[in-house]
Amino acid sequence: MDWCCGAGAVLFASIFIATILLVCRRNEAGKAGGQRTVSVLVALGSGGHTTEILRLVGSLSASYTPRHYVIAKTDKMSAERVRVLEAARTKGNTEPQYTVHWIPRSREVRQSWVTSVVSTIYSLLYSIPLVFQLKPDVVLCNGPGTCVPLCISAVMLRTLGIKKVLIIYIESICRVETLSLSGKILYNLSDYFFVQWSVLQRKYPKAIYLGRLV
Repeated sequence: MDWCCGAGAVLFASIFIATILLVCRRNEAGKAGGQRTVSVLVALGSGGHTTEILRLVGSLSASYTPRHYVIAKTDKMSAERVRVLEAARTKGNTEPQYTVHWIPRSREVRQSWVTSVVSTIYSLLYSIPLVFQLKPDVVLCNGPGTCVPLCISAVMLRTLGIKKVLIIYIESICRVETLSLSGKILYNLSDYFFVQWSVLQRKYPKAIYLGRLV
């Protein structure tokens, strides 16, 4: 795949997400007497998932603070990449506007379905108190297994009437013909579900097709 196509898709996705978050921020401002920021919870995965989601986060303005990054405990690289990104955003001029949290990984690569159910429930037990504590305005994710218990926790927060949380899911650009397992689970739970290939949009009508820029 041409690198420019991938970069263009990420840029296009950034514009759409920034627009949605801006609407969210304005709505919250009207309800909360002038709230000017949006709290964002970002679910990180290892490798390509982290690369894609951090590109999106890097496109957001300073209005989207604080940013809460949630990482699987077995992920040894994402925390450092977050630190580098946030250092570049602040350039030492302001106090850090982000936090980093760890939860058990809900599913390892090639883990069996049966054991995945158990590990996901275990991860959910950590996710619920964390999400209820942070009370984000938005959950932003793109497919790592870690995002499933976090989004379920956000739905619980909303269902109980504690806070309305907007769930934004962006399917990874590497998913061309089929959704990831996380995508299939969160397709009906998310408020906005983005895909970057028209094939997926035809299969899943709720999905918003972003297209690719050449």
